[in-house]
Amino acid sequence: MSCERPRMRGPACRITKEGRAMHRSWSTLRARVFPDHWSLLFGQIAFYSFVVILLSGVVLTVFYEPSADHVVYDGPYAPLHGVPMSRALDSTMAITFEVRGGLLMRQVHHWATLIMMAAITLHLLRLFFTAGFRRPRRLNWLVVFGLLVVTLGAGLTGTSLPDDMASGTSLAVLDGVLQATPFIGSELSALLFGGPFPGDVIAWFYPLHVVVLPAVLVALFVIGAVLALKHKPAQPAGPGRTEDTVVGRPAIVAAVKSFGLFCFVTAVSLLMAATATINPVWLYGPADPANASAGVGPAWYLAFLDGSLRLAPGWEFVWWGRTFSLAVLLPVAACTLFLALVAVYPFLEERLTGDRRDHHLLERPRDNPTRTGIGVAGITFYGVLWAAAGADTMAVFFQLSVNSLLHVFQVLLILGPPAAFVITRRLCTGLQERNAGIVQHGIETGQVIRLPDGGYVEKHRPVDAVRRWQLIGASGENRAIPPTSDVKHDGAA
Repeated sequence: MSCERPRMRGPACRITKEGRAMHRSWSTLRARVFPDHWSLLFGQIAFYSFVVILLSGVVLTVFYEPSADHVVYDGPYAPLHGVPMSRALDSTMAITFEVRGGLLMRQVHHWATLIMMAAITLHLLRLFFTAGFRRPRRLNWLVVFGLLVVTLGAGLTGTSLPDDMASGTSLAVLDGVLQATPFIGSELSALLFGGPFPGDVIAWFYPLHVVVLPAVLVALFVIGAVLALKHKPAQPAGPGRTEDTVVGRPAIVAAVKSFGLFCFVTAVSLLMAATATINPVWLYGPADPANASAGVGPAWYLAFLDGSLRLAPGWEFVWWGRTFSLAVLLPVAACTLFLALVAVYPFLEERLTGDRRDHHLLERPRDNPTRTGIGVAGITFYGVLWAAAGADTMAVFFQLSVNSLLHVFQVLLILGPPAAFVITRRLCTGLQERNAGIVQHGIETGQVIRLPDGGYVEKHRPVDAVRRWQLIGASGENRAIPPTSDVKHDGAA
């Protein structure tokens, strides 16, 4: 019976309407076509790495003890017998050497985190260089940037939980940065560490790492998925593609391929964990505020922060009876400003260019030389800071002076980004001119023909529609480029 009849109005009618709505939604989803391009897989890799992190993290939380209480180690690792350490490190050692598969779970957890961070970074770079952040996907950009920042926080809190010498050194650096904050530095340090350093930072970091930050990441992934379904992923431009067409695979095929990608990410994480040692806390020993680990640097995704501290000049000044150290304030301000500019870049570009249209096709990097130059300049800035974090290791390996190497990095930090911008912009412009010339003159064949008037000209082959798009891209799709005389002669020939 139809729900339109008066006698059928009520709960049964509502259920029928809801069922029909769900059926229509499911049918719409099944009928959708999802773009199929390798560059669109970075977001899925990040999510599946996060799933591996969650599963391995659940196993680790069963055996880990988030306590700073001191015990004497008496486990199977002989070099640390009789050494006082926290229960956190003692439980980490037990997971490593006494729990079956514990070391594998620890290393899967760590390697999957690195894969997730790399995938998010590459996804953010893809969105930037292909203009995937333009309307109506500006919120997608903010979601991915939020994933990057929250994952940085999760990595920092997670590597601090074992309470070994390497994590203790990182926390000492963090304490120094907080202490250098004007007016409120001491209060921030006391709040984070629960009193004077080192305090009981595990009591703060454990709930953040296990509950708060994973919940935020889950929320961001859900928001990103909803936005992707609402706006559909922007697809690479191509011959005949328009803003209203989607070229890809059906939902069921995309789901099967996505499941296969999950299996692949899990297999790679397990393979890396089974064959490559990472974060060997048993070699570092317990954290000690009076000592620091040598030859051990931060995780690669946090290295740019450490590099900024190394490159900052040791300037300081006294104001209002307080000493302000620019050796810490400048790096913190520079890194904060850099991340803030990354977050708001889509809004800045829209305001400066005045382009408020909806875009569903991606751009090639060469089609927007200015944006590409800005991106390469940002990568250069980040790369110099990242490399500077290993200046001491480089100096030992290449037998160089650490101070001289740091001076080189300081010069590169100032001159590198502008030079990268200019060079990249000129390369993009040169590629555009070269490709436009090929479209205009045709493709050289190496054959020389004699004209009726006795002259000679090389024979060129006209460019077809596909090759034309490959050369000049979507920006030149409607560009009228007349063929030259030699192409006409080829047609006559």
